[in-house]
Amino acid sequence: MAEALEVKHAQRQLKAINQALDSGRFMHVRKTIHDMPACDIALLLESSPSKSRTELWDMLDADFYGDVLEELSEDVRNGIITQMMPEKVVDALEDMEIDDLAETLSSLPQSVSKDVLKSMDEQDRQRAEKALSYGEDTAGFIMNTDAITLRSDVTIEVILRYLRLKGEIPESTDTFYVVSRNDTLIGTVPVTKLLTAMPDSSIEDIMDEDAEAIPVNMPETDVAKLFARYDWLSAPVVDSNRQLLGRITIDDVVDIIREDAEHSMMSMAGLDDEEDTFAPVLQSTQRRSVWLAVNLVTALLAAAVSDLFEATLSQMAVLAILNTIVPSMGGVAGNQTLTLVIRGMALGHVSAGNSKWLISKELAIGFFNGAIWAVLIASVIAIWKQDWMLGGVIAFAMMINMIAAGLAGATLPLVMKKLKIDPALAGSVILTTITDVVGIFAFLGTATLLLV
Repeated sequence: MAEALEVKHAQRQLKAINQALDSGRFMHVRKTIHDMPACDIALLLESSPSKSRTELWDMLDADFYGDVLEELSEDVRNGIITQMMPEKVVDALEDMEIDDLAETLSSLPQSVSKDVLKSMDEQDRQRAEKALSYGEDTAGFIMNTDAITLRSDVTIEVILRYLRLKGEIPESTDTFYVVSRNDTLIGTVPVTKLLTAMPDSSIEDIMDEDAEAIPVNMPETDVAKLFARYDWLSAPVVDSNRQLLGRITIDDVVDIIREDAEHSMMSMAGLDDEEDTFAPVLQSTQRRSVWLAVNLVTALLAAAVSDLFEATLSQMAVLAILNTIVPSMGGVAGNQTLTLVIRGMALGHVSAGNSKWLISKELAIGFFNGAIWAVLIASVIAIWKQDWMLGGVIAFAMMINMIAAGLAGATLPLVMKKLKIDPALAGSVILTTITDVVGIFAFLGTATLLLV
């Protein structure tokens, strides 16, 4: 309920700002956006056509650039940054968290990224290059380096005095990390335990020596699974020698989960998960044309199979009418299996140890679904067309295609993962091609043998 109210409020705000822009009330718009938090400004920019987006960005105070850039999607952020001077970009990125900085630089065109790095001072450049060196989609790439470290022989009273003098601690801090003199992680101390311990106790007395740590090269999807499984709010990141490098917090993990969900959804349509809804027409057309071209090739392949039975189709026009039923049913059944297996792989449920059982299960489901729908479609066609032989032909083709759909839907994601191909991106196209070709061939081939 609260979320629905927030969405309605954002929509009303966007409408009011667009009306103010159209009527030339730029001072009102400037005042309005300056009173908005960075996340709402980012939503406003992402929800605006390119012309309005440029006008809104120009009205924004430069002090807010960094905060807003952190909140923007990749496509929108890149479109704005590529129009800025490198010096302005450096100023905007100066106070950005290391994980957000690395993500921003890695997503920019290489020429722009190099210009920005050259314009940075030595310390910031080293900080950015270090984060980029870990590689995208790893724990090192998404970690922050702002963790507070403690020594085990220091008393609680000294630590609390230090924190009071410091005045503030990094955001989302729920745990302090205990390290040796060479920064090797030896334990953790939750903030709650630190605040409630006796002042004369030492850190060694209250630290947890069995705390889990995340390897710096662990894939970010595995990091998200660990956070979900153990309900972590933060976790330390270490190298191969267990030296503390930084920490990952729950807000970073929420971003990973959201991005993975968007990626799966958009990939099914062949779109980038950071696709800008209000991108220019030519840019969007170019991106979508690639996927449409792939789909055209697969459609031509299915048509070529139909063409093999041109003589059969010319003798029995009814086959052309019924020719879409079997491939359509196989495509739906196969996509159900494909989606289920991809989801299982994303959650870590599917592995080499249980994949054979899963494939046999989906084969059995394909057989039983094939039997159920074969009987049903055979009865309908036999009554409709007064031809039991025709009903038997389509029933046989339905059975074959449903089994093929179950097998393909279960095995394709596993095979594609081994080949390092994203099953969410290409799985549905390949599956549809398989069910179309098998369905058409089974139906028209059997009809040619038995009816013509």
